[in-house]
Amino acid sequence: MERFAFVIHPLSAKKDVARKYPFVKLFPESVVEWALKHKSPMLVSHITGVKSLTGTEAEGWFVGCPLTPKLLASLPIEVVYKKIIDTIKIAEDMGAKIVGLGAHTSVVGDGGITIAKNSNIAVTTGNSYTVATGIEGSLKAAEMMGIDPANANAAVVGAAGSIGWTCTQVLAKQCASITMIDISNDRLNELAGQLNGVAKGEVRVTTEIESGIREADIVITVSSAVHTIIEPHFIKRGAVVCDIARPRDVSARVMEERDDVLVIEGGVVEVPGDVQFNFNFGFPPRTAYACMSETMMLALEGRYESFTLGKTVSLEQVEETQRLAAKHGFKLAGFRSFERAITQEQIERIRKNAGRM
Repeated sequence: MERFAFVIHPLSAKKDVARKYPFVKLFPESVVEWALKHKSPMLVSHITGVKSLTGTEAEGWFVGCPLTPKLLASLPIEVVYKKIIDTIKIAEDMGAKIVGLGAHTSVVGDGGITIAKNSNIAVTTGNSYTVATGIEGSLKAAEMMGIDPANANAAVVGAAGSIGWTCTQVLAKQCASITMIDISNDRLNELAGQLNGVAKGEVRVTTEIESGIREADIVITVSSAVHTIIEPHFIKRGAVVCDIARPRDVSARVMEERDDVLVIEGGVVEVPGDVQFNFNFGFPPRTAYACMSETMMLALEGRYESFTLGKTVSLEQVEETQRLAAKHGFKLAGFRSFERAITQEQIERIRKNAGRM
């Protein structure tokens, strides 16, 4: 039996904590945030039933780091590192041999490098398989919306980050143009220079999200923002937006006001076996985030190594996770939008409203 663990943390001080402790709904957000700041890490649940197509089985544990994105971004980095490392020690005590860093615990500081150095077990951010599924989902959704990538304008929000940069490299080779969006022009220009001779078409850079995605047919957004950064009027009619970020980058108002764009969640994966997570993190049964799935497939493979760390993800790492996914039976699950399954009929309605029929 192979063993893994995954670090989770609340994205919202009240909503996510209430999944475990319903009574917190009675308290103001600020009170819950204060309590989380002083709470110790904890064992959240035992994960069973993960079974590879090869017959190998694995069990795991969700371990909880009680810090919201706001706290992870505002507390001294030494405090944050200690809290995450203490969380991983719980996984070690349970017998896990590899641990995945979920959501913002994978991007704080140096992207898991310091945490791995201070851990007795392997550490991965899961970003390699997140890239793989984000791109696969975006291109599949584009096809369903009648968008030909070869003639499409693409944009990546958070293009200077580890996930965003790798997504940019892949889309630049397939799409008519690519726009890179992030907070640092200098870094964007540096990365854009690396696409010379590689990109199929024009490469643009900007720090302005609205202007950057206004003409984009395909958008992948993967910022580290604490709050939503993409509003309804930013998005081109008929566009596909793949929101990989957690918390999400796309405002819920898009769902309410734009019936002519398709917003999908990135990195939703069907897990092989009769997996029981024994914790409600908002997904249908037997599905998980891609970052969780990378941790599980490495465990099933017996590769207890720190696979994806730091601020870069190589195309070779992305391809390796695709190989492991096929071997063990992980695959892209049906599309979801704002935590709800989206049907073929709904996609056809959006396509019709966008005038793409």
